[in-house]
Amino acid sequence: MGFTNLDSDAGLTVLENWLSTRSYVVGHNPTQADVACFKGLKCSPNRTKYAHVYRWHKHITSYGSEFSALPGDATKGCSAYGPEASKVTLNPAKAPAAEEDEDDEDVDLFGSDDEEEDAEAEKEKERRLEEYRKKKAGKTKPAAKSIVTLQVKPWDDETDMKELEVNVRKIELDGLVWGASKMVPVGFGIKMLQINLVIEDDKVSLDMLQEKIEEDEDHVQSTDIAAMQKL
Repeated sequence: MGFTNLDSDAGLTVLENWLSTRSYVVGHNPTQADVACFKGLKCSPNRTKYAHVYRWHKHITSYGSEFSALPGDATKGCSAYGPEASKVTLNPAKAPAAEEDEDDEDVDLFGSDDEEEDAEAEKEKERRLEEYRKKKAGKTKPAAKSIVTLQVKPWDDETDMKELEVNVRKIELDGLVWGASKMVPVGFGIKMLQINLVIEDDKVSLDMLQEKIEEDEDHVQSTDIAAMQKL
C-alpha cells in the first residue's frame, strides 16, 4: 500500500503515525525515500496537528540542495514506502464472518476420548512451567546496553555550541548516561557536537532521543548516529 494522498488528512495521519517512532522514512539517515515523501507533500504540514511530520519536513528541507545525491532509488514514488498492504484489512465488514467460520470448524462435536489424559498432561505442564518460573525469578539477567556516538549538527557557524551541548545534556532518561564529547569541524567554519552515550536497549529508543534533541530548533538542525556497539 505505502503512502498515498499525502496532501489529505488521511494520508498525513498515516505518515504522522509512521514518523512518531522514526527520524526518517527509512533507516537512520536521509534517503530517496524521504525525498519521495517530501515531494508528495504540497505544503508544510500543520505543526500542531502533525507534529512529527512537521519536524521531519523541516529537517528534510535542509537537504534540498542535496536531494539528487542522497542514496536510494530516485525513480520510486512515496507509495513504495510505509505500511505494507498486508497489514491493512481491505474489507473489515467480512472479517468477523471469517472468524466465525473458523470457530465453527474448530468445534469438536463428539468430545475427546482422552479428556482425562489431557487434563493430567495439562497439570504436569503447568507444574513444570511453575518450577521454571521460580528458577528464572531467582536469576537476575544483566541489562543489554549499547554505546553510541551521536552527531548533532547546528544550523550555521553562528549557533552557540555551548548552549547546544548544555541543552542536549539536560535530557534525562531512565537508562541513559551521557559521556565525553568534542566539537568536530564540518566546513565553512561550522562545527558539530559529537557526543558519546550509553543506553539500556530495553529502556531507551534512539529515535525518540533524537527527536527530543531536535526539539531544540533554535540550535539543532539534525542528528545522526555515527557509531553504535553492543556492550
